[in-house]
Amino acid sequence: MGKTTIIAIAGASASGKSLFASTVYQELVAELGGHGIAILAEDAYYRDQSHMSFEQRQLTNYDHPAAFEHELLVQHLGQLRRGEPVEMPQYSYKTHTRLQDTIKINPGKVIMVEGILLLHDPKLRQLFDISVFMDTPLDVCLLRRMTRDVEERGRTIQSVAEQYQETVRPAFFEFILPSKQFADLVVTRGGQNEIAIDLIKSKIRQLLAE
Repeated sequence: MGKTTIIAIAGASASGKSLFASTVYQELVAELGGHGIAILAEDAYYRDQSHMSFEQRQLTNYDHPAAFEHELLVQHLGQLRRGEPVEMPQYSYKTHTRLQDTIKINPGKVIMVEGILLLHDPKLRQLFDISVFMDTPLDVCLLRRMTRDVEERGRTIQSVAEQYQETVRPAFFEFILPSKQFADLVVTRGGQNEIAIDLIKSKIRQLLAE
């Protein structure tokens, strides 16, 4: 299979990471087929909390590095780089814990990973060959987050606003924004930046052709 290139796409919650990554992935799969490229989500690696009550899970700070099982993500990226498939966890935002089912991720020449704290963790950073940071204004992120969490995750506007003030915004300035310095490419306008999407797609095409 040759060398595996791992591309990280990081940034604030609702900054457009998932849209950017999925757009690149889906357009390349449509163009080149599904072989050779895979995508993982950091959110899938939120720690399992099935041993806790729902009330306890609601108190977890989901924007803090401790909320993620990054050691498992590091392990899985290492396996993919060695040409081994992995079973990526699935996470429920409604129950705040992992589902029993997993998703099989096959190795490829290009692995994309998207998540808020990827560039904060030194052990993860050393695995990334290319790092992208989505630089989207926080007010835009908040509006997107409110719409998403209310429509897709069964939240109320009040609960989204409270979480944003208590954990999301502070975590952005403490952990996420400082990690911007480790990015190779800083992308404005979130997942709708067509020039940046084309740049990454061109790079991946080049990697897949090697």
